[in-house]
Amino acid sequence: MAYAASHTAVDDFADLDLASVALLLDVDGTLIDIGPSPFEVHVPEALCRSLDRVLDRTGGALALVSGRPVRDLDKLFSPLKLPAIGGHGAEARLRAGDAVPPAAMLPDPLRRQLVQAAKDGVLVEDKGYSVALHYRQAPRQEAPLRELVDRAVATFPGEPIELLLGKAMFEVKRSGVSKGGAVRKLMTQAPFAGRVPVFVGDDVTDESVFAALPDLRGRGYSVGRRFEGLAGIFATPGEVREALSRLAQ
Repeated sequence: MAYAASHTAVDDFADLDLASVALLLDVDGTLIDIGPSPFEVHVPEALCRSLDRVLDRTGGALALVSGRPVRDLDKLFSPLKLPAIGGHGAEARLRAGDAVPPAAMLPDPLRRQLVQAAKDGVLVEDKGYSVALHYRQAPRQEAPLRELVDRAVATFPGEPIELLLGKAMFEVKRSGVSKGGAVRKLMTQAPFAGRVPVFVGDDVTDESVFAALPDLRGRGYSVGRRFEGLAGIFATPGEVREALSRLAQ
């Protein structure tokens, strides 16, 4: 498989037919640059304007596909409340502004154990239905943190839970929940049904979506990482924003 150069990915993406595609967009590392922590990121106003225009031009068939909770996506992209898959598939909102059905929570004792493991520069995101531990600012904590997480998970053998590995992050979540599974469901619902899914992602947490695209006859683009079957690779999130800006115009 020949992978497109980044400038070709921008041109190719900017030429998409918005009347026939559904745009599915990862957030961190894809639409926005990775920050020092998940709580220190910047969403350019120009990006929000592009998303709002493209949402309208696709008839609502644009969704964020993120590990973040939908409530946090709403804060980041305010005043927009876009269709979204949050929590790696634990939450979903089909239409802009709709309420988000609650997800199954992790046991409180497990969440407490995981939160207590966050020390010495490790940052914690307690989403209720999952707990993410970020060691981006404490890379030496990777091995001991993984050991603590494995021990905590092992104390709940009857719970359907699994460990998700991301960029300098461990996340304990409900097993069977994935971005790919949520995207498959999303593509059966209006206004996404009947359209060609076009996904852009950057991390191993996006692999389940890339794996689902062949069955959905979709197209996949990545940011700075090679996955099987890509239509193109963007060099940076800035290139993704450029392509969206051109689509919006």
